[in-house]
Amino acid sequence: QVHVVESGGGSVQAGGSLRLSCAASGRTGSSRCMGWFRQDPGKERDGVAVMVTGRGSAVHADSVKGRFTISQDNAKNTLFLQMNSLKPEDTAMYYCAAGNVVPMGGVCSRSAREYNTWGQGTQVFVSS
Repeated sequence: QVHVVESGGGSVQAGGSLRLSCAASGRTGSSRCMGWFRQDPGKERDGVAVMVTGRGSAVHADSVKGRFTISQDNAKNTLFLQMNSLKPEDTAMYYCAAGNVVPMGGVCSRSAREYNTWGQGTQVFVSS
């Protein structure tokens, strides 16, 4: 079982930057899908960026390509989401999630249904 805790959300003006962190604990030794999702009230949870831990294979949503970057510090079991050029439409609750172990050559889905461990979320608010 993997446990995740997010941090780093906050308020920023449009054009600004934030970096979200996700500290993972538990059974983090195997390569698995982990990623960042966001959700507005009353809407579905959307996959922003996902990757295979220890290998890369990052996948970013079209809406954030070129602005957001997912990365990890393997030694510290921490996942990051660097968010640059933020827009008001990026305002949402952001969640870190962990999924199943991925076989060699596998890639991760951005579908929230594929992830079974979730953090409590961290709010990002971007003002215009």
